[in-house]
Amino acid sequence: MTGVKLAWLCSHESYQPETLLEHAVLAERSGFDVVTGADHFHPWVDDHAAASFVWSWFGAVAQATSRVELATSVTAPLFRYHPALIAQAAATIDRLSGGRFRLGVGTGEAINEAPLGYEFPGYTERIARMDEAMTIMHGLLAGEKIDVDGTYYQARTAKLYSAPAGTVPVWMAAGGPKSATFAGQHAEGLITSVKDPAETVERVIQPYRDAAAERGAATTVMATRWVVLAGSDDEAWEALASMRGLRAPGRLEVADPMVLRQRADEMDRQEILGKYTIVRDLEQLAEAYRPLVHDVGADYVAIQVASADPAKTIERIGAEVLPALRDWSA
Repeated sequence: MTGVKLAWLCSHESYQPETLLEHAVLAERSGFDVVTGADHFHPWVDDHAAASFVWSWFGAVAQATSRVELATSVTAPLFRYHPALIAQAAATIDRLSGGRFRLGVGTGEAINEAPLGYEFPGYTERIARMDEAMTIMHGLLAGEKIDVDGTYYQARTAKLYSAPAGTVPVWMAAGGPKSATFAGQHAEGLITSVKDPAETVERVIQPYRDAAAERGAATTVMATRWVVLAGSDDEAWEALASMRGLRAPGRLEVADPMVLRQRADEMDRQEILGKYTIVRDLEQLAEAYRPLVHDVGADYVAIQVASADPAKTIERIGAEVLPALRDWSA
């Protein structure tokens, strides 16, 4: 493969929006091709955390940057948002950015829905909701006036009167074969987190590609991986202060960040650290992402790094890691 695009994830669960705006501008200046952000109402812990509104933030990023693509990674258009509102938000950001926006979606987490009074059902209902949501979002983003009378969503003569500047692709997050197959059937791209590259290809990427091939659709894969850059385990622990709850039991079902933080506090420190890829220097960091650009066939690789000094990390990765990853993808 050639031409892999490299993304920097701005962690909305870790930093306030004004700081993340600085990170986005710095990422563009440092040579990244894409800036992504996750849509969270609540963070993963109740201390050392943040959770700003990603859609407002993307409006600022669209104006502060000129080259990088922008992508949600991800938003859930199923409960606290009607999917038509997500289509409207995506179209607005696409206009403000001059056609640089990509819409990454997923089936959600209770931590973002339950605090607002929404029940968080099982996967069967969530994927059924996503089916209806895809129909609504695709129709509106294509400029159609739609009427939908679904099981979960309704729309009456709905149309986007501020259409996107270009074509906004919808990418779907998947961690297993069911969601991957659904993405291949309904979305223009796949977002997946990689722990074991061979397993990810077998369980996620290949089912996605197979499903897309059945309908004659092109494929786009964004592969992601969480990495901690730290000189010691103590430094790694501090760098992960805002993300410890991400690896706590029941993270998809829990609504209160305090509960996730308490569950994480009950875990052995090494158990939590063992759930992340920890590297000591930039050479090891580059090697951690090498399989994503070389082995899994990703079109986009999202670099998600926790460190003591994210601004410095962005600059150093831009200077020392991105060139190596691009060489390996050639």
